Amino acid sequence: MSTLSPADDPTGTHEHVLHRICDELAASFDGVFGPEMVERYVFESYTALARTAKIKTYLPIITRRFARDRLNALAHAQGKRPSGVPEILFVCVQNAGRSQMAAALLKDLTQGAINVRSAGSMPAEHLDENVVTAMNEIGISLGEEFPKPLTDDVVRAADVVITMGCGDTCPIYPGKKYEDWQISDPATMTLDGVREVRDALRARVEGLVSQLVS
Repeated sequence: MSTLSPADDPTGTHEHVLHRICDELAASFDGVFGPEMVERYVFESYTALARTAKIKTYLPIITRRFARDRLNALAHAQGKRPSGVPEILFVCVQNAGRSQMAAALLKDLTQGAINVRSAGSMPAEHLDENVVTAMNEIGISLGEEFPKPLTDDVVRAADVVITMGCGDTCPIYPGKKYEDWQISDPATMTLDGVREVRDALRARVEGLVSQLVS
């Protein structure tokens, strides 16, 4: 049985919740992955997210989402539960700006016709406030999004991996398309600057959709 070290969860308050999440996800992935695999993914996901979370109140909630998405990615990559749609992964260092905006724009444009993920090699604690505001202005909420660490399973699941000109490197697997979009980092920009990044990403994403559809 997986347990948390004091450094991962110093008060021990979340361990019983995580075991409930394990039971829930084990039922969802019954016949795909065994309970031990599900438990490993849940506790690994919690530990990875806890590294950057200063306030841990909502960690179990986002752990459930992160672990479920990783398990879905692994099931797709292994052919155990194919998604049936193209899989796109956006990557930047902090997963707090460019990659989150690109993923949200693509989701909004395709409405489930494409499976979209984003991740970062060094994820931030939270999304950039100007990024959230700029996306709200065009009717796209990032309220439920959070920075996620880049994991091998989501790279394996992707058909197209797109980095944001920030020097991030991803594992290279055959049969996948890799692109690098030279997009300025909105982290230190004013809101007007972030709007320009948003609009540049929207044009890029629209072009990507055209390629995927054709």
